[in-house]
Amino acid sequence: MTPGPDEINNREQGGTETEPFLSRWSRRKEEALRSPPEPAPGKTVDPEAPAPELPPLDQLTPASDYRAFFHPKVNEDVRRAALKKLFSDPHFNVMDGLDVYIDDYSKSEPIPAAMLASLRQAQNILGWAKEDEEQRAQDELKQKASAQAIEQPASQSAPESAVQADAPDAAPALPDGSGGPVQS
Repeated sequence: MTPGPDEINNREQGGTETEPFLSRWSRRKEEALRSPPEPAPGKTVDPEAPAPELPPLDQLTPASDYRAFFHPKVNEDVRRAALKKLFSDPHFNVMDGLDVYIDDYSKSEPIPAAMLASLRQAQNILGWAKEDEEQRAQDELKQKASAQAIEQPASQSAPESAVQADAPDAAPALPDGSGGPVQS
């Protein structure tokens, strides 16, 4: 049977017993709550140390060193004024082009003449499509008319007596009273 990740980590840390993950996690959590928190790594500031020497705000440039303004003993207003001076530089105020919603789209500009010409061309294209539909409809009507014209000569070539013999003079009356001889 292959060892699980808990057993491998336990062996790497010098342990000999196999402790389940949740038990080890619970034990370490309790140990962390009992022990005092370790100080954060970094420079510790002596509370009795004087505030650093700060350059005048009007002489600050983007290349100046602003670290002294972040000392805990520096007044918050002075710190904010230094940062305001730093970020007022045009270098930090350049739009990045990814802000797509920064324009005011409620102000419309007139459509350029070239675009209007292309729109007129699109209208012409749509007009051609409409003409094509009308042409198809007219062609269909012509085809129907020619089909009817072909059928009519065939019926006209038969003798009139044969046609009259096939058609009864009077149609029987329907029960509702409609019908009877056709009047023309």
